Amino acid sequence: MRRDRDAHDHRCMTKQLAPQETVAAVLANPMLPPGDDERFVGFGIMGLPFSNGHYLAMRQFPATTFSPPYVSVWHRDPSCNWTFYATTPGQQSCARYFSSATPKDAVQCDINVSWLGPWSMVVDIPGSLHWIVDLQATRATRLMSGIGGRLSDSAWADPTVLRRVSRVASRTLGVGDVRLTGRAPNGQCYMMAPKQLWVVADSRAVLHGRDLGPSGPLLRQARLGDFRMPQRGIGLVGSGHFETFDPDRHLRPERVLSFA
Repeated sequence: MRRDRDAHDHRCMTKQLAPQETVAAVLANPMLPPGDDERFVGFGIMGLPFSNGHYLAMRQFPATTFSPPYVSVWHRDPSCNWTFYATTPGQQSCARYFSSATPKDAVQCDINVSWLGPWSMVVDIPGSLHWIVDLQATRATRLMSGIGGRLSDSAWADPTVLRRVSRVASRTLGVGDVRLTGRAPNGQCYMMAPKQLWVVADSRAVLHGRDLGPSGPLLRQARLGDFRMPQRGIGLVGSGHFETFDPDRHLRPERVLSFA
């Protein structure tokens, strides 16, 4: 009887919840990591490369220390130019850390994220983007989620631990180079803590009326400062830290186009 109970407990620990349920819990009760720097918590599609050179990513942050809740979509075209869309101004969104990596202005606009079912979601920028993503749990994501769930807040804030986890994630997930700590394009140091992960099993994206086609790794892995964008689609729930903005040492978004 004890052996059967232990086996049942093990199956419960290794079973991964559907992303819709996990994300709903984070959005309802977002818990920022401890610290006195700039912090965030939420859900995102860490990144998804397309065979034709396009790249998409999404962030949904219900709580940060530097802005109200916001959603952001990142797009890189085949010429390697990034556009950062967000529901908040540039200085209160991802452009706060990444804007200097692109000559394109940040864009403030409406972005809607909704779920079609436990494993499928859709991201809409009215008039610009319609992006459906199907997520899936795999042995690799369950392993990395297990690691994410066991590490303490202090471990996630230790650059040495993050470099070790980065190496494990790179080998386990098959996403290319992973750097969970480093320096963002605008100069701030960052630390990322992915707690629950899934792979993108399928995706359909239409941007400005153009179907982006099948996903597939880029010829050269995309990077933003030290941060490496994954070479296969990854969804995750997690949190992170950025160095507190210092106008004497860090760059700020210069201009923001607003379509809200």
